[in-house]
Amino acid sequence: MNVTYDFHGNTAFITGASSGMGLATARAFAEAGAAVALADIHEAAVNQAAEQLTDAGHEALALVCDVTDEAQVAAAVDRTVETFGRLDMAYNNAGIQIPPADAAEEPAAQFDRVNAVNLRGIWAGMKHELRHMRAQGSGAIVNCSSLGGLVGIPGRASYHASKHGVIGLTGSAALEYAPRGIRINAVCPGTIDTPMVSDMINKGELDRAEAEAGQPIGRLGTAEEIAQAVLWLCSPGAGFVIGVALPVDGGYVAR
Repeated sequence: MNVTYDFHGNTAFITGASSGMGLATARAFAEAGAAVALADIHEAAVNQAAEQLTDAGHEALALVCDVTDEAQVAAAVDRTVETFGRLDMAYNNAGIQIPPADAAEEPAAQFDRVNAVNLRGIWAGMKHELRHMRAQGSGAIVNCSSLGGLVGIPGRASYHASKHGVIGLTGSAALEYAPRGIRINAVCPGTIDTPMVSDMINKGELDRAEAEAGQPIGRLGTAEEIAQAVLWLCSPGAGFVIGVALPVDGGYVAR
């Protein structure tokens, strides 16, 4: 059974939207009727992604945005509202992975980089999305954490620190803004078949068979499965869901 949503008249803003989970979510929002703003650091890729949506008859806007630069994030959110008139839903998805490292040997630059994108970038997105949503008195935000925000894995301390931080950021902001009509939640993907994961496999940083075996369902997740979780969290069906960190991980953290 395919779950369907009606987001006509609504606007969605997605970061990291040129590929993987971000693109799948942008496409799902568009197919459900929303106007979609796709933000990404990769100009050619995000322009192509938005063009594919507009060619299919959807309303889509491409925005070049480095989420580590708060001014660029603010400008992208403002441009979205200027173009479509409102902001109803946001998926703060942009993130990076880093090579495994011994916690006693990892360079500070690597820690700073992963947290600048994965945590500070989400902080900046949420901050400027909230400024528009609180004026409306409505909205739904989903921040992308990870199963790495719920567990620890050797060699992944800095990456997991960034993803644990997203959950803390989400919960506190959710409590602050629930009385103002805005719902904030996080999604925690397991190992998902995306270009980033493929790159890790190709570099020898992740063993595909081991990753599949580590998820009780016995396979990698799909970007579309994460998109469906995000759409549900933004939908009226999740109207009483606030401040959760939702695992979408094939059962990994349930073991």
